[in-house]
Amino acid sequence: MANHDSAVKKHRQDEKKRMVNRMNRSKMKNKIKSLKKKIEAGSRDEALKLLPAAISVIDRTVRKGTIHKNTGSRYKSRLLGLVNKSAK
Repeated sequence: MANHDSAVKKHRQDEKKRMVNRMNRSKMKNKIKSLKKKIEAGSRDEALKLLPAAISVIDRTVRKGTIHKNTGSRYKSRLLGLVNKSAK
């Protein structure tokens, strides 16, 4: 455990930030999972409706600094590929 007041405060701040990051990442992953389930179920129309929301959540997660921008781009690219592939 930290001994200095500044280290105690830093630990407290880190815990808050960790919980925020965890919440953001969880929201993002849940949106991605729901989109993938719709694609696997074969309901392309519903997947197309969920796609903008999923992309928005990914962008928000990147903007908040929870994930790197290249990681967000990779997620979006793969999701778009899956949706386009399901059209065939």
